Amino acid sequence: MSVHDDLTTVQRSLDDLYRSLGRLEKQLGSGGLEMRRVRTDADHLRESVALLRETATTPAATSRPELVTISDTPYDISLWTDSDDEGLGARDRHAP
Repeated sequence: MSVHDDLTTVQRSLDDLYRSLGRLEKQLGSGGLEMRRVRTDADHLRESVALLRETATTPAATSRPELVTISDTPYDISLWTDSDDEGLGARDRHAP
């Protein structure tokens, strides 16, 4: 299956879940904490699937991120002349 087919299957399952929740709300009422939590969780799932669908349809999702080359040459020592060695204290002092 392709990603599009899988997302369509998930969307259909969510639609079934919403229909089932609607039937449960008719039987149990929609004011209870448990029903509100389940409805909120289902809403979050719907939003997450929508985000996945957007991400999957963009061409950037299938391409690899651009690699950044880091040079092996040492940094200029003058960059650190005004700072202490972090975690080691000042150069002219000793630990107790």
